[in-house]
Amino acid sequence: MQQATSPYGIEGADASEVGLLAEVDRAASALFVPTGLLSDEALKDHVPVDILASAAENGDLFTARLDSGTAIGFALVSLRGGTLYLDQISVHPDHGQRGIGADLLTRVIDEAKRRKLRRVTLSTFRDLPWNGPFYAKHGFREIKRGDMADWMLELERIQAEELDVSKRCFMVRKIGWL
Repeated sequence: MQQATSPYGIEGADASEVGLLAEVDRAASALFVPTGLLSDEALKDHVPVDILASAAENGDLFTARLDSGTAIGFALVSLRGGTLYLDQISVHPDHGQRGIGADLLTRVIDEAKRRKLRRVTLSTFRDLPWNGPFYAKHGFREIKRGDMADWMLELERIQAEELDVSKRCFMVRKIGWL
């Protein structure tokens, strides 16, 4: 188990905890309420339990847990365009500002290395402190629109159905030569 900021640990998710992880995701959405960036409907939404369960079975979901075993955060990834795509990081607000998100991000980068992938990509809000600036602090850089891959443009089109994508960006962190 990878050690996170004590008293937390990060390891592969267990399918039995996906209901709790959906609740963590819902609680983390509350951070967006004062931003006005998400609709009321989007604020009530969460990563579907079936997606979380499938990701847990496939090794694409990592859980931050208290030493007691209680899940308090997660990172969900998928393979897109030859990169490890970070679909979602959520940390329950009761456990925020303790480095858990950073530890989950480190676990995702380690997973990309383990899979011998040279990049981690993501899509996020450009200016929210816990979004774009957070990822930039961890070595991610914004991808210029003209450099976006077709799969990114398609994902952006899907996001535009519920979000103002003009306030979002795609970012990449190169892992280096493996």
